[in-house]
Amino acid sequence: MILTRLTIIICVLMLLFPLQGKAQQDPIEWLSFEQLEDSLSVKPKKVFINFYADWCAYCKKMDKAAFKDTEVISKLTSEYYAVKMNAETTDTITFGGETFINKQFGKNRNPTHEIPLLLASRGNYPFSLPAMIVLNEKFEVTERYFEYLSPKQLLRALNQ
Repeated sequence: MILTRLTIIICVLMLLFPLQGKAQQDPIEWLSFEQLEDSLSVKPKKVFINFYADWCAYCKKMDKAAFKDTEVISKLTSEYYAVKMNAETTDTITFGGETFINKQFGKNRNPTHEIPLLLASRGNYPFSLPAMIVLNEKFEVTERYFEYLSPKQLLRALNQ
């Protein structure tokens, strides 16, 4: 009798208070450039690159909002290879048979690595963060974004 009442109470509570409404989606599997090169050699796919820095407030805001959004996660994981790179890294990166380094390290207050400078260049404008690059299956840049994007704005960008 007590067990039956307990079971009924638990069932009623589960109906009244669903666990989270939506199932929690797996986070984005961010790749390095080395992993990207391996993945592209197996299967060509669109590429989304997110350049950030530890001090960038809008980068952190995007991590908490846009990159946690279930629709953004779903789009990135199903249609893109997603790369995330600290724009100020001092790592030597080999990609496409070339080696890239941070030539500004020790010379500038915020030294930017060669890769973001090459992919996120904008003519007469200095490099700025956040910086996001969208590339097609042929690894050609199709879009560049240099501002905070809300989850809706990012989803629109990924759907183009």
